[in-house]
Amino acid sequence: MTCRKRLEKLFRQEKVKFGVTKHMEAYSAQRVAGLLHIPGQQLAKVVMAQADGELVMLVLPAPYRLDLAKVKKVLKAKSVRLAKEEEFANLFPDCEVGAMPPFGNLYNIPLYVDRTLTIQPQIAFPAGSHREIMQVAYADFERTARPIVADFCAQ
Repeated sequence: MTCRKRLEKLFRQEKVKFGVTKHMEAYSAQRVAGLLHIPGQQLAKVVMAQADGELVMLVLPAPYRLDLAKVKKVLKAKSVRLAKEEEFANLFPDCEVGAMPPFGNLYNIPLYVDRTLTIQPQIAFPAGSHREIMQVAYADFERTARPIVADFCAQ
């Protein structure tokens, strides 16, 4: 089953309204936002990190950057670093590398979302491909993904 089909199944089970939009191939969240003419603050990007040797999924708005010191504090970790693609690619067999959706719960990975994303009425995110995104209401995302909300973006 593809990532998109997996998400569609979840959304139908949970009665979540969603949209799917195809776009030209793009590898940066900001580029995708520009191609689709949506505010970067509404496009959720996934950043994988290693915290004390464990992988975690961090989700933040496209234009923002992680503050690793804040991540370390939020996770109460001794060490935190960005994960390398080869460390997590096999955990998302139904996704292109770097196009994972912000649903750590579907992959048994702890999921954290930055508070700045929670104020958006709608969010968009990769659907497992560098050529399409899905959109849902933030409230539905929070209900179905069950993230831990924290503050870890750079100011």
